[in-house]
Amino acid sequence: MPNLKTEKVIRPKQKQHKQPGVESLMKPSPDYEPKKSGQKLAGKVALITGGDSGIGRAVALSFALEGADVLISYLNEHTDAKETVRGVESFGRKAIAIAGDIAEEQHCKKLVAAVLKEFGQLDIVVNNAAVQYPQESLEKITAKQLEKTFRTNIFSHFFICKAALKHLKEGSSIICTTSVTAYRGSDHLIDYATTKGAIVGFIRSLSAALVDRKIRVNGVAPGPIWTPLIPATFTADLVAKFGSTVPMKRAGEPNEVAPCYVFLASEDSSYITGQVLHPNGGEIING
Repeated sequence: MPNLKTEKVIRPKQKQHKQPGVESLMKPSPDYEPKKSGQKLAGKVALITGGDSGIGRAVALSFALEGADVLISYLNEHTDAKETVRGVESFGRKAIAIAGDIAEEQHCKKLVAAVLKEFGQLDIVVNNAAVQYPQESLEKITAKQLEKTFRTNIFSHFFICKAALKHLKEGSSIICTTSVTAYRGSDHLIDYATTKGAIVGFIRSLSAALVDRKIRVNGVAPGPIWTPLIPATFTADLVAKFGSTVPMKRAGEPNEVAPCYVFLASEDSSYITGQVLHPNGGEIING
């Protein structure tokens, strides 16, 4: 039942006496017209970390297809970054790529300044870049590894959003990449999974902080996705089997995840904030 003590009147009082009810009698009438079709992000500008390859590249191209210009942030994978820029431009949109370490707050400020200088606005922030370093036990996670994982995977979300917030306006969207490991854990990626859990907390907290400004904050929690991070992380034997244990018996492709970001960036998700989507091959998790 609703909590009548905290609710406030937001529409005229009305009552119908027969179910399922008559829509034409409702005041105001529900808005049933389809939302914008075609270029859902026309006129928008996005900043995407880790945009050179994998999920980030797929998101950049999907955003471009929907009409957005993009700035992609990457560490040092120059060839990959150039290919992403080429892909964005093939859809008739503008793209710039900036190399550097998002673990450093000053670089995150530089990224926001660059997107504003190039495009004059910022509408969508995608915090996507991450690192992971498998270890057999907690005891083998050094302080150096722990700090690097946290600075890259979660500190960067704070750094980017802090720099971007004063430039975001009503209708802007922040999207953070978390992981299925945030919900089920990982015995060999303890520090990585912990940062991904922190991202869920960040999404829920920042969404509440920004709801009155009508800036939405959501996340995507991919399962096993075939990206360069996989062969860069695991042994050749594990890579050969990567993704085979989920219900769909395969790893997902980046272009199977990117539509989640398009949805969360567009007005299609205008009534969604503080939530996480789960493209994970059928694994049932709580969250």
